[in-house]
Amino acid sequence: MPVRRFRSVEEMEQPRWREPGDPNLYLAISGVWSFGLRTRPPLFPPGVYRHRTIEDLQEQSARWNSLSPTGT
Repeated sequence: MPVRRFRSVEEMEQPRWREPGDPNLYLAISGVWSFGLRTRPPLFPPGVYRHRTIEDLQEQSARWNSLSPTGT
């Protein structure tokens, strides 16, 4: 990550927005997503899950929580 230096406090307050369509915007979004996946993988498998009862849902949630590294 590059280090940014400021000459005054006013320079720090300038927002760093990217315009829609800017290639750097897509790189920034991709970087945030990949960082998120590396630091905290999904807690449940991808897909759509249907349950007949609330108890079935709670059992599935308990199984996913048991797979979680933190157990939450």
